[in-house]
Amino acid sequence: MLPRLPLVDEPRDFWAFSKAGRALAELHINYEDVEPYPDVIVKGAESEFYTVQKMRHPKKEGVVRGKKKKVDDTSIIKYNSRITLSNIPDKAYEYIVNGKSAIAWIMERYQVKTDKKSGITNNPNDWSEEVGNPRYILDLLLSIINVSVQTVDIVNELPKINFED
Repeated sequence: MLPRLPLVDEPRDFWAFSKAGRALAELHINYEDVEPYPDVIVKGAESEFYTVQKMRHPKKEGVVRGKKKKVDDTSIIKYNSRITLSNIPDKAYEYIVNGKSAIAWIMERYQVKTDKKSGITNNPNDWSEEVGNPRYILDLLLSIINVSVQTVDIVNELPKINFED
């Protein structure tokens, strides 16, 4: 299926979409090589314990529909028992892939999980060992945070188009 592209009246709008498309393609094709988002703070990486079981957001006090409740603190990710990422911008969660943020997708997919029917265990740490990079999953998460922020910035800079014509 071909992408649905809007017809634009102004050449500058066409070129804005063209440049944004190029930037997004470059960013998403080379996502593993994108530097970590500069403001994210990583604590505990010096432990060199990069094995992941299940990444989580810690809970914090929040208000949901007017009631105090414990909610996920999305500015923090507990990577494992020794490594914590903090200062993750809210904007990073605005980039959505298949109904959830790219960060949530990574957190869900990169966890040790055993299929109940088959008993087969999916351990993403095996891939880190296979490629000889024990930090692979941590580095991927850090890159995806930056890819997400940059994607949101690029999309938000696109010209506004009237689709009703």
